[in-house]
Amino acid sequence: MPFEDGPGSKVRPCVVLRTHRGGAEVLKITSQDQRHRSDHIEIPTRTWDHDADHNSFLDLSDPIRVTTSAFQDRAGELDRSVWRHVCSLHGITR
Repeated sequence: MPFEDGPGSKVRPCVVLRTHRGGAEVLKITSQDQRHRSDHIEIPTRTWDHDADHNSFLDLSDPIRVTTSAFQDRAGELDRSVWRHVCSLHGITR
């Protein structure tokens, strides 16, 4: 993921919203507690990271465009109810 406040990037889990030629639109996932923010929702991390000891938070704000080469691994699937909520917020039809 590219840094928001300067050059560079870091490896970070994300949720793929849409794919396009050469890349995808994604939402960032953070392990930092963001329950105080209205633009984040808690997601059950153990559904895709069995070693996790706490849930993570999905940033629902503006998606970020990344290139296909930025992806390293597929971690798993987002909880179905959370995915439906994300789809409704971002205008994704199934």
